[in-house]
Parts: sequence; structure tokens; C-alpha cells
Amino acid sequence: MQAEQIEIAQFLAQHPPFNDLPIKALNELAQQVEVAYFRAQTEILQLGQDIADLYVIRSGSVEMYRRNGELYNRLAVGGIFGQMGLLMNRKVRFPATALEDTLVYCINVELFNRYCDEFDAFADYFETDGNVRLHQAIVEQADSNDLTTAKVKSLIHRDVVTVLTTSTVQDVAKLMSEEAVSSVLVTDINKPVNDDPEEDDGQVVGIITDRDLRNKVVAPGLSFDTQAQHIMSTNLVILDANAYVFEAVLAMLRDSLHHLPVVQKRRPIGVISLSDILRYESQSSLLLVRGILAQQSVEDLTHYARQLPNVFVRMVNEDANSHMVGTAMAVIGRTFKQRLLILAEEKYGPAPVPYCFIALGSMARDEQLIVTDQDNALILDDSYNDELHNEYFQNIADFVCDGLAQCGYTYCDGEIMASFKKWRKTRSQWFEQFADWIAKPKPQTLLHSSIFFDLDGVWGKTKWADELKVFVAKQSKANRVFLANMAANARNRTPPLGFFKGFVLEHNGQHKHSMNLKRRGTAPLSDVIRVHALAIGSRKQNSFDRLEDIIAAKSLPEGKAQDLRDALEYIAMMRIRHQALQIEQGEEPDNNLDPHQLSPFEQRNLKEAFAILEKAQNYLKFSFISNTNVK
Repeated sequence: MQAEQIEIAQFLAQHPPFNDLPIKALNELAQQVEVAYFRAQTEILQLGQDIADLYVIRSGSVEMYRRNGELYNRLAVGGIFGQMGLLMNRKVRFPATALEDTLVYCINVELFNRYCDEFDAFADYFETDGNVRLHQAIVEQADSNDLTTAKVKSLIHRDVVTVLTTSTVQDVAKLMSEEAVSSVLVTDINKPVNDDPEEDDGQVVGIITDRDLRNKVVAPGLSFDTQAQHIMSTNLVILDANAYVFEAVLAMLRDSLHHLPVVQKRRPIGVISLSDILRYESQSSLLLVRGILAQQSVEDLTHYARQLPNVFVRMVNEDANSHMVGTAMAVIGRTFKQRLLILAEEKYGPAPVPYCFIALGSMARDEQLIVTDQDNALILDDSYNDELHNEYFQNIADFVCDGLAQCGYTYCDGEIMASFKKWRKTRSQWFEQFADWIAKPKPQTLLHSSIFFDLDGVWGKTKWADELKVFVAKQSKANRVFLANMAANARNRTPPLGFFKGFVLEHNGQHKHSMNLKRRGTAPLSDVIRVHALAIGSRKQNSFDRLEDIIAAKSLPEGKAQDLRDALEYIAMMRIRHQALQIEQGEEPDNNLDPHQLSPFEQRNLKEAFAILEKAQNYLKFSFISNTNVK
């Protein structure tokens, strides 16, 4: 090579992702690089123009902008830009301008794509690294905000590719090569298919990716006759086809996933990767999750949690709907719990028996906002011995609950936390507890049912939480007395409307002349929706997802479920925007809104939403309570 090309190779070798390339590939790259020079304040890339090169800054610096003209990022020596356009539609996504006299290396798209195909580390840098790359994919908000409406199934453009558990790894590799896919799902023909689609997973038992073949077969030198079942990954995270694209982004961020199987009525229909999402035109502004997982102490997490209000406000200002905000905030909350549990196990050692840490209430429903407390519990393996193991799990629970409090998730006033021993039970004890609450509904147990029946596994044996969901759905549907009591309980918190449909406000105290949008709005709506969902045996947790099941079951008069959905969305967004405004004004956010701050149009719509809630609560009496002895 010429001296100039040697210098280029030496420079690239100092910066990721080029530092992971083999010497031969690095030298080939250096020989094909073109050099370009831009004077200070010269425009390098214009929004929407065709792009055919990846740019690496050799000297100088570059400013990048969002489509609205706001500054997005500044890059210095070694910085890379242009990859988003190359990965998506070959159009510039982020305009770039030389901040000072700047020299850049240009790598053509053909070579870029070939290196992405040939070198996993190189591809991973652009497609799956959470520090910068994915941030660039989801930070810009599309004008129409398609993430709030687009479904995951829209990303699937080919049939699912599957192999049997008994297939050899050589056959798997050949099939993946023939089909040009980076992953296949593994199925077991001996696994019976259940007639109940909610309990059947379409016989899928695992997934095999390119990385599995490399790390589990080639590296250890396994025989090519090794069966697929011996190398497949079995801890699957599966997403429903009707989930939103942003939920796929969050799931991949939360669990550091490269591939995500997608199912429809529990049957697999495809697999999406982060590159599929990167190529999708819509982006979200949420990327706090990766940072949480990188923190090394409770103190670090506490400091990092200070960013959360800004992330919340940012989503609101980008016109995210309540479902997106609630899901994002819930995923962030789960991730704080996950990181705290990792730190707790590092401090106290591995658990003496298996366990599952569960989230309850709004976090489990994906309806969490910026003002929230913590509701959680522990499911312990039946081998748990109180005398031998209680101290360990007390330490773990205290560590997590105290850590959450430091991160802004206040202690639960009702003491629904794993740090209280009564909420640390074995699997068998939880089933007995839930059965008792359903069989013997009382005021206190109904309150517990409203909290604990919205649950989600956060860490450990998360399938145990899923088993409890199935149990609750089946037992509740079969018990009309329990449903009647839950319906009566759901009528206790009434909307703030007077006899003449005027707003009923607090008359004294700190929140005088205001109304609590959670206690008098979103919470009773969630209660109403939960009753109808339990009545049809729905196993969904999120209120909007439950409404989809209710609509499909036609268990409400036509249009009533849609009305509930609209009312929940409107009141939730009022609550969300109120909190975002308070944060922007430097105030402590709360749920208490003075309706006089709203326009007449907003006041009318809010009254209509409350009226829908009032009618829905009255319908509970007609539908569930009137034929029982419950009042």
C-alpha cells in the first residue's frame, strides 16, 4: 500500500467499529476510501438528498441537525455520520455542516453493506449498540408519529422460517443461507398444539441466530450433526403482531435483544430485528433504558434518574399518545428494578432458591407516568425455607425498594412492597392467596385484587407471573359473585361531576380548586375496564389492550368500549400534559388539575369523558350487580 493508505488504515484502526476489523479487511478499506475536504460552515449533507457514503471525520468537527433545524449532535475526530441514511432509504436523515475546516474519509455504500454482512461486530455497531446508534434511530420524531399507531406486523415482509429441534446445525445453516435470514425459529412436533390460542405458542421452543452458530457451534468445534435443540436459545421474548412498533423498540432495549419473534394468536408469523426497526421511517425519542443498565451503583442510578422528567417532557412535546408514554415509563421503571436486582445479587450473592420479582399496578399495565409510587412483590420457589432463606430475600427486597425510592419511585403508602414479608410468598402460596381473594371477596381483599391482579414478571422466573395471570383470568371469569364485588368496588371512585354536570373541585387543602385526574379519572376507568376484561377471561394487562379483547368479545353494547377508550385517552393525556407543563415550569408534578386553566373546548371534552366514565360505572350495576346480593 501507499504511505497515505497506510496512514488511513492506522487511523481507522484506532476508532470503532474499524478497530474490530481483520487487518486484511482494514487494509482493503483504506485502499478504497476517498478523501473530501469541507471549509468551515460548509454544508456537507442536505436533508433528503441521496446518500451513497459513510463519513468518518479525520480532522475538524461536524454539526448535525434534526429536520426541524434544531441542533442534534456535534461530532469530532473519529466521529461517524451518514449511517442512518444508508441503513434506511439512502436519503439523508440528519443534515450535516462542517463546524470548522474538516477532512472526512468517505466509504462507499457497497463496501459498507458488504462489511455489515461479513463482520458481525461491524454490523452490530451500527444496528444494535445502545449508546449512540440506536439513539440515532429513535431520537427523531416522525411528523405523523407513526409509532403510536403502526403495528409490529407492518415490519414483517416474509414468511417465518422454522426448523425442527432434531434438525442438524448444518441443515440449519444451509436453510438460513438459502433463505437469506439471520435467524430461524425452532419448533417441536412432539409438543401438542392447544386449542386455546392463549395457551398455545405454536410449538415454538427456541430461536437460533447467526451468533448462536458462531459462538455455540464453530467456536467450540461442535459436530455439524449436532441437533438444533442443543444450541438454540430458549429464553424467548415474544411480541404480539398487534403490538406497536415502539413496544418492539422498548422490548429490544430492555432485554438487549437482536431478534424478536412475532406471533398472531400465539402462532409465529415472523421475526424482526433491530435493523428492521432502523429501516422503519418512524422514530421515538426514548433511549434511557440502555443508560440505566450501564450504571454501576445505586448512587449512579439515582443520579441518572434525574433525566427521567426531561425524557417524559420530550415524549409529550413530540405528541406521543398516552399508550406510548405509559408503556415507555413502565419499561423504564422495570429497567430500574432489573438493574437494582443485578446490583443486589452482586452484593448478596446468587439467590439460594429461584424467584420472580413482580411489578404491580400501573407499571404492570404499562400505564405508568412520572408521578408514581412502587408496588411490587416476590414469588419464591416452593423449596423456599423461611428459616434458611428469609434473611437473603429481606436484604434483596430492601435493597431494591430503597434503591427505587432514591430513584424517585416513592414508597407505597399501602405497604404493597416486597420489603414487607407478607408480600414474599411461594408459588403455591400465591395461588392459594389469589384463590382465596376470588372465593371470599371482602373490601380489603378486593383492594388487593385490584392491585395484585395487574402483575408483570420483571426479573427471575418471569413465567411464574404469567401462570398467575392465567389462573386469575380463569378463576375470575367463572365466579360471578367475585365479579359483582369487583364491579361494586369499581364504582367507589366517582368522576368529579356535579348534578348539573359541572366540575366538582376540592374545597380546601393543598389542592384547593382542583380535581385529581388519577383518583377521579384514569384509575376508576382502569377499574371499570378490568372488570369487563376479567368477565371475558382476558389475560391482557394494559387497559387499551383489554378494550381490544372486550370489543372482540362483543361483551358491551356497540360503541361503548370505543367510548371508554376515547375517555381514557383524553383524561390520561390531560393528566400527562398537566405534569409535563409543571415540570417545564420548575414545579413538582402532580395529578391535580385546575379546570379553569383549560380552554372552553377542553373543558367540554373533559366533561364528556367524565360522563362516559359515569355511565360506564352505572352500567356495571346493571350488568354485574343487580342479579346478586352485592350492593
